[in-house]
Amino acid sequence: MIKLRYGMVGGDLESFIGGVHRTAISIDPGVELTCGCFSRNEDKNCACGEAYGVVSDRLYTDWREMLRVESARGEDRIDFVTICTPNHLHYEVCKAFLEAGINVVCEKPLCFEIAEAEELRDLAEAKGLVFGVTYTYAGYNLVKVMREMVQRGDLGEIVAIHGRYAQGWLLDELQHSEGANDKVWRTDPARSGIANAIGDIGTHLEYIIRYITGLNIKRLCATVDRYGKRLDYNDSILVEYDNGVHGCYWVSQVAAGQLNGLKFGIYGTEGALEWEHHYPEFATFTKRGQAPQTISRGSAYLNAEASSNIRIPAGHPEGFYCAFANIYRNITRTIAKKKAGEVPNANDLDFPNAVDGVEGVKFVHAVISSGDNGSRWVEV
Repeated sequence: MIKLRYGMVGGDLESFIGGVHRTAISIDPGVELTCGCFSRNEDKNCACGEAYGVVSDRLYTDWREMLRVESARGEDRIDFVTICTPNHLHYEVCKAFLEAGINVVCEKPLCFEIAEAEELRDLAEAKGLVFGVTYTYAGYNLVKVMREMVQRGDLGEIVAIHGRYAQGWLLDELQHSEGANDKVWRTDPARSGIANAIGDIGTHLEYIIRYITGLNIKRLCATVDRYGKRLDYNDSILVEYDNGVHGCYWVSQVAAGQLNGLKFGIYGTEGALEWEHHYPEFATFTKRGQAPQTISRGSAYLNAEASSNIRIPAGHPEGFYCAFANIYRNITRTIAKKKAGEVPNANDLDFPNAVDGVEGVKFVHAVISSGDNGSRWVEV
């Protein structure tokens, strides 16, 4: 086994997503957190480095210094960097590490502008580097099972799709004056970009539907609700896919009572699939003219390829960390094989990449453009 080293930019101990990345990576052996610039705040940076055993001379107060020093190291230089900063830093940090020949894993949305996302995609391709974008939910075993079922033709021809991603955590922000709560950086255009809800969670919905069905959005029309704020809190979207089929999405962060309500249904001429993130161990498959069937993760009737993503026996819930870890396992396998001069296979390459990051940025821009222009149809 080739041991890999990684560094992290952002993601201190107070960061939810930083902890998720570190936990997910640690689930599988052979990958070590070697260096980091976890926060611009010296105390927070030191606390995180100490908690994860990062030696003092590889703990940096500025990511540029980290890049300069780490890229000049010899055999013990990092193999990849994970970027867990707010959105406004993604492009600059990603570009700099790619230019230095270091593989990158970045949070979504990839960056502010489509041209920036395309530049990062092309740069990674030109340098032969691995570039992962953490659309977490594709890591769930049953999401991969549903993808196989669609590819196998179990649903026939897809005729309709609906999806929703509803949360309620920003409902209180509607009562606050603009900028009153600076801790919610996602509501700040300077750090979040042109979008809040559609960039934060809507891109997850766009990706998971595309991942399962293989369908790309050709055009869309949308309503964007800002409630007097600068960025969107609630979005309703009608989409047309490249095969002419239509779907509808609802994305909200002001839906009272909703926790992390990612849910979708895919309907075909021969059957339908439905899945909800609150119950990720199960999916519902309804064959045309038959009673609904419940498919459960880890069951013997799933094929070997799908079962390769199962970490613990059926009936023992895996959940979010394992889904994230599945994404990272494939990324790190790909990096390790390339480092060893081997060719990654299709299973290794089964992770969201820079191309998917570009599509997410295009989706964000199309939704905001449509919503700001009378809900007109916009090409994606």
